[in-house]
Amino acid sequence: MPRMTIITLLTAALAAFAPVAAAEEAKENPLQGEAGKPDKAGHLAVNGINYYYEIRGEGEPLLLLHGGLGQIEMFGANLKTLQDKRQVIGVDLQGHGRTPLGDRPIDIPAIGKDMAELVTALGYDQVDVLGYSFGGGVALQMAAQAPDKVRRLVIASAPFARNGFFPEMIPQQEAVSGAMADMMKETPMYKSYAAVAPDVSEFPKLLDAMGAAMREKYDASDAVAKLSMPVILIFGDSDMIRPEHIVEFYQKLGGGLKDAGWMRENMSKNRLAILPGLTHYETFAAPALVNTALPFLDGQSNTQSWAGQVDGN
Repeated sequence: MPRMTIITLLTAALAAFAPVAAAEEAKENPLQGEAGKPDKAGHLAVNGINYYYEIRGEGEPLLLLHGGLGQIEMFGANLKTLQDKRQVIGVDLQGHGRTPLGDRPIDIPAIGKDMAELVTALGYDQVDVLGYSFGGGVALQMAAQAPDKVRRLVIASAPFARNGFFPEMIPQQEAVSGAMADMMKETPMYKSYAAVAPDVSEFPKLLDAMGAAMREKYDASDAVAKLSMPVILIFGDSDMIRPEHIVEFYQKLGGGLKDAGWMRENMSKNRLAILPGLTHYETFAAPALVNTALPFLDGQSNTQSWAGQVDGN
């Protein structure tokens, strides 16, 4: 299966299960903000990667997957909104935040496989999944490989293929390497990493691993074809993803192919949302992201057909 690249903010055996109380985490976390401390936190080793996870809130389980060079807390106040309505399982993905890089290359299909095994080990039969950017690619691969584990899927600001990016983004992504570490020390990417990572000296290795992944060509059309659960695609109207690619993604999911009909008889089960006034670098923390995703995840349309309005049903 082709390796899927990471979208950064710049641009299955279980080896161990070691839960710890949230209060026992080594670092005070300045990024938690109004979301506060998690109810439970720990590390879980899956296929050689010792993933850090947090569990917050109560309700239907939602696996939350952050973007490249981020961590769980990058969703900002959206994390609080989600945990007030759902049981949120946040994961720091390979090499990010409190999860070590390990000896394995960063490979999105492999990480997607890890996530299916991780939620199983945590005791969940099925979860909803919301993934942004890098996390959106992971969510896509998880859902394609283990469709029985994913009830509903939100993919935010992630293309299904490398050609989905605006062409000028490709050289920028390919240039990512550990040599950039010093010049990034005043960026939110480095500062948020340093706030939670056990060993900040690992940051250049993360950049090297991400750069190597970004230089790989990929097309995950085969994974898109395997998605059997309801899916919503969410993008900013000023995203780094080409609008034509966004439409193509939606069409691959069966949407945008014909008029839905005045009785909604031709409606796809899948959805597309373009959020106004948002770039790739803001969507993850914008209230519009969760305000759009939550009704979909709850199976609500908030829409009545014309016939229903006239008949009063």
